[in-house]
Amino acid sequence: MNPQLFFIAFLGVFILINMYISRRFIAHLDIKSIHKFYFRIFLFVNFFGIIGYMLGRYYADFPNWLYFLFSLPIGVLFLLFCTAIIYDISRAILKRIPISKRRRDFFKRSLDISSLALASTLSAKSIYNARDIKLEKIDINIKKLKKSYKIAQLSDIHIGGLIDKAFIKNIVLRVNALKVDLVVITGDLIDIEMDRAKDILAELGNLNSTYGTFFVAGNHEYFHDIAKIIETLKELDIRVLENENVYIGEEDEGFNLAGVYDIFGYRTNNYVPDLNKALSNLKKSPTVLLAHQPKYIDEVTDSVDLMLSGHTHGGQLFPFRFLVKLQQPYLSGLHQHNYKLQIYVNKGTGFWGPPMRLGASSEITEITLVPTL
Repeated sequence: MNPQLFFIAFLGVFILINMYISRRFIAHLDIKSIHKFYFRIFLFVNFFGIIGYMLGRYYADFPNWLYFLFSLPIGVLFLLFCTAIIYDISRAILKRIPISKRRRDFFKRSLDISSLALASTLSAKSIYNARDIKLEKIDINIKKLKKSYKIAQLSDIHIGGLIDKAFIKNIVLRVNALKVDLVVITGDLIDIEMDRAKDILAELGNLNSTYGTFFVAGNHEYFHDIAKIIETLKELDIRVLENENVYIGEEDEGFNLAGVYDIFGYRTNNYVPDLNKALSNLKKSPTVLLAHQPKYIDEVTDSVDLMLSGHTHGGQLFPFRFLVKLQQPYLSGLHQHNYKLQIYVNKGTGFWGPPMRLGASSEITEITLVPTL
């Protein structure tokens, strides 16, 4: 999508959200008019924070402390919107319960207080959660694999804004401490123009593993000159899998590692995923496929044993997970797709939008491929 059109559409959505919060939540709170006025001023300031966020994300450089403040309103307003929906439904139910006016007024005041407390608590908890990148360890059984291999999976880092050089340096240190056989990055690595990302990206050149670092494009790479991103990654000695495969390990003891472009390429008619090409000339060993979006699994044949994906962020903020689930077959974790094919979905190592997570922690995944009959 054109950045200008996305900017307009994004702001349009939050105008509607603000209107709903104002008319269906604030207007019905049993508080003084002056307090409702201050609440609406808060919404107004938050909306301009979103404009600042969009400018900082795509057009300007702000100090990190200011960018942090601009980032928060997206998550705060989303959680407030979800609270307003629950409040609206609860208020409608309360009006229909046959109880005395005195008791109804009591329950209404309790609803007002608990709704405001809920929105505040969830916002604070979400900000705290985003600071913690968890190490997820998982063993995955792979048939006909001759020996174990350890993989570190990163995904959806979204370099830009708060995802800066220090953030990447910390990730690199943590991954290097795992002493893995290879590192895979399953897309959405960069979310700003390459000229602004180059110094930050260079930190990934310090990743250490036995067989190197491998990358496949996500949909966000298409927004920021995918050709330049791929070229820069190659200069850092990161192997970009462009509808192709490589063999990992010693002869007859390893596995095929394949990778495809993201399905966003179908829209652009450029950098289009081609599974047949990616799986051509495979050796007679198990195959692991890197594909950014879980729903690409519908195109995967029985030549693949395991698919590694990202994209979903695990929903990032809890209520949003239900919308993501409408689009993607798997949200996070390991799943047995059919009798042979498994898929693991990383919840994202960074975050997009607000530095907030609720019900879906950021993760670095340590995957051990375990031989099995």
